[in-house]
Amino acid sequence: MPTVPMVEYDQATGLVKEVFDDILTTRKTQRTPNFWKTLASHPPTLARIWKESKDMMTPGRLDLLVKEMIGVAISTTNRAAYCINAHTAAAMKQGMDREMLGELMSVIAYFNTVNRLADGYQVEPDIFPPLE
Repeated sequence: MPTVPMVEYDQATGLVKEVFDDILTTRKTQRTPNFWKTLASHPPTLARIWKESKDMMTPGRLDLLVKEMIGVAISTTNRAAYCINAHTAAAMKQGMDREMLGELMSVIAYFNTVNRLADGYQVEPDIFPPLE
């Protein structure tokens, strides 16, 4: 159950309406996702997180598919159901298919397992040379 009421588009004013309009334009959609409607309960947070999202989710050395797949991995590890759904759908729009999703889930499960084993055994880190 949500802790705050969502702000619907027709209720949005000022900064919230500006951000909502930017979300609709940027994402080329007619609907504001529930995540953004919920963050609109605190307009400064909405604006900050939307800006970070726009800055982060642009192609760079990592393409958008890789970034969305990382989103799926982190969301799965954190058990964030809303984000798993959103990033899986976004990754599929970027070209991920069911076979890739299955492989991604296997990679996530593997790394979560070996991370827990390394933590449980308190394995001393190996020292690797720094990136150049």
